[in-house]
Amino acid sequence: MPTLILDPAPHQLEELMEQRRRWGADRHDEVWEGVYHMVPGPGMPHSRTVQQLSVLLDAPARRTGLYVSSEFNVGYGKEDFRVPDLGVHREERSGTWVPTAAIVVEVLSPTDEAWQKLPFYAAHEVDELLFVDPAERTVAWLALHDGEYSHVERSAVIELSAAELAERIDWPPT
Repeated sequence: MPTLILDPAPHQLEELMEQRRRWGADRHDEVWEGVYHMVPGPGMPHSRTVQQLSVLLDAPARRTGLYVSSEFNVGYGKEDFRVPDLGVHREERSGTWVPTAAIVVEVLSPTDEAWQKLPFYAAHEVDELLFVDPAERTVAWLALHDGEYSHVERSAVIELSAAELAERIDWPPT
């Protein structure tokens, strides 16, 4: 259930956010144009799918001179950023904020907001998006053209298609 708490936030919320930070439970939390999105940790089907995708994308990325990372902060700072599950990158960066990626991977969960992130990723010039839904056992590959994403069958960044990737995933039980 989405909840919006208008400023000033009660001290209990600040305490909860600090507790989540200490526990590491906030690593998937995001800020959308100044609005904090507290994201629950992933379930087992999600985690299992992310791990497989990391392995399956690694070799095609390396062949193209790219590298795969686990979750990272897409954005320029703490007031507006997203945390995808994986990324395929052209260059290694240090620091907290990554302005863009060649491919962003979002593994979908039941209450996921991933499809709402398209305008943000387009503004950050992410070349391709990969949406993987373990519950539906589907892979959607999107490419950025003229500022908008459209479905494509095959990546232009790495040698892989949506169908090939879907076939290689050992899908979790439904």
